[in-house]
Amino acid sequence: MLLHIPEVLSKAQVAQFRQQLAAVNWTDGRETVGPQGALVKNNKQLPVDSSLGRELGAIILQALYQHPLFMAAAIPLRSVPPLFNSYQGGEHYGLHVDGAIRGVPGSSLSLRTDLSSTLFLSEPDDYEGGELQIQDTFGLHEVKLPAGDLILYPSSSLHQVLPVTSGERVCSFFWTQSMVRSAEQRQMLFELDQNIQSLRQQFGETTQSVALTSHYHNLVRMWAEL
Repeated sequence: MLLHIPEVLSKAQVAQFRQQLAAVNWTDGRETVGPQGALVKNNKQLPVDSSLGRELGAIILQALYQHPLFMAAAIPLRSVPPLFNSYQGGEHYGLHVDGAIRGVPGSSLSLRTDLSSTLFLSEPDDYEGGELQIQDTFGLHEVKLPAGDLILYPSSSLHQVLPVTSGERVCSFFWTQSMVRSAEQRQMLFELDQNIQSLRQQFGETTQSVALTSHYHNLVRMWAEL
C-alpha cells in the first residue's frame, strides 16, 4: 500500500525547518548505508547525531502520531528518529531496498522496517527531477509531493530517487515497525477503519458502527505483536 498523507507539517513549519537546515553542514549520505547501498547512493545527509536533526525529527513524529491517517495505516509500534537528506547538482539514489532491521540511535533498541516514510520539505516547483520511484506488484509509481506532505510505503519495495537536475530537493525519511507484521492484514485493517469512519460521518454512532469497531479491535488483538 502506498499512501499519501497530506499536511503532516504546515507551510509555516516547513519554512522554519528549511531556514534551520540551510544553516547546517551536510555530510556524505553514504555514511549511513551498507556496501551495496553505497554503490548507488549519491546525496547529502544531516549527521545522525545532529542535535538539530533530533529536534526537528521529534516535531515530525509528534505531528505524525497525531495524524489519524498515519495511525490507521501504520498501526505503529515504534519509529526510527527521522533523518534528513538533500539532493542537488545531479545527485540521486539508485534502485535499492531498505535494510530489514534498523537500530534506534541513542538506545539499545532495534526495529523491523515494515514501513518507509518520506516527508517532502521542498515544493515540487523548487527542483527538477528528484522523483521518488517505487516498484510494487502493481507497477512503477512516481512520487513528488507538496512540501509538508508524506508518502508511506512498504519498506520491502524496490525504490530510487531520480537525479535532481536543478534546484534542491530536501526531505526527511525514516522507518516504522508496525504492531501488525503482515502488510495484507494492515491493508484490511486500514480499509475497515476507513469505512467505519465514513459510516460515522454519514449516520453518527450506530449499533452497526459499534459492532464493526468491536470487530476491528478484535482483529488487532488477534494480529498485533507487542
